[in-house]
Amino acid sequence: MDLPRRSTPQPPMRQLALQAFDLSERTARRGRQSARRSVHRWRQRAFLLAQCAVTAGAAWWVATALIGHPYPFFAAVAAILTIGLSYGERLKRAVQVALGVAVGVGVGELFLHIFGTGVIQVVVVCLASMSLATLLGAGRILTTQAGVQAIIVTTLPVAMVPSGFGRWVDAAVGCGLALLVAWIAPGSPVRKPLALAAEVTGDVASTLRAAAKALRSRDSDEAEAVLTRARSSEHALEQLDEAAAEGLAVVRSSPFRRLQREQAQSYAELAVPLDRLVRNLRVLARRAAVACWRGQVVPASYLRLMDEVAEVTEFMAEEMAAGRLPVAAKARLVVIADHSSHLPMAQTLSPVVILAQLRSMLADLLQVIGVDNATAREMIPDLD
Repeated sequence: MDLPRRSTPQPPMRQLALQAFDLSERTARRGRQSARRSVHRWRQRAFLLAQCAVTAGAAWWVATALIGHPYPFFAAVAAILTIGLSYGERLKRAVQVALGVAVGVGVGELFLHIFGTGVIQVVVVCLASMSLATLLGAGRILTTQAGVQAIIVTTLPVAMVPSGFGRWVDAAVGCGLALLVAWIAPGSPVRKPLALAAEVTGDVASTLRAAAKALRSRDSDEAEAVLTRARSSEHALEQLDEAAAEGLAVVRSSPFRRLQREQAQSYAELAVPLDRLVRNLRVLARRAAVACWRGQVVPASYLRLMDEVAEVTEFMAEEMAAGRLPVAAKARLVVIADHSSHLPMAQTLSPVVILAQLRSMLADLLQVIGVDNATAREMIPDLD
């Protein structure tokens, strides 16, 4: 009788080489993923970065060429602080920056002429200006600017610092130009939420298809991958919320975009039902993973329903990517909802939860196209 062969242990150096290769592969993969995320983030912010740079340069030019200030550094700084990296509340930011400069410059000039400059003076002037701003009911931006400007006034060489009024004018130039840029902002911030909603909806559809595939093959590893994918959608929803707020801010502040207010509002309203849709998808993905792990059979009719929901979700994503609200999907959603009410009840928990989540997702999709919550529930009949 032959004895079983023992596996020959790998030499220590070979094991170390294999481990090093595996580590290098994982490091390289993570590096590529990080680089892609960085490039994607830069592309999203490229226009705003260009806005900040051009506005800062324009503010410097206006203050030097038209007003005659030799070193209008705060004109450029105020422009960047006002315009920021988002469109939200620019008017409020501009007012806060201007008030912060006024408080900081006033306190700084007073201390400079009476006490001169030095370590103690920096401590006192910073504390005094920020305290005064706080007593005036300032927010964080105003308070910070008061402290920063007071320190600049008391520490920069006198030749580089014009009078307090001149510095305030520089700030007004920067804030004014930033507001002008905000007013004439292009329509892309208004349309951006719809594009992001299309990405979220398309990802929901592809995740549903992946879940159906894992359930058909009963592959627990594939189902776990689907669950991980479903859980990774939080960042996309955060981006959608930010874009919706920015779109509304643009149409409220820009006189050139007032006619797009209703459109921006309808795009912003996509965020809530899409958030619910993704949450229901996560529950479905979790039960799909449990079903595969426990070897529970999901009825074929449930999987066909999953395919139908994925198909109509894909159509809605395509509509939104084309710049249209997906109202054309309503009839199809109603048909699928009616079909879901005639399916037999499974005997195990996970398939039942999957069916329930699919029906909840149909209600969410109906709300995406503008149906209110109560009506959406009524359009999904009770199970037979």
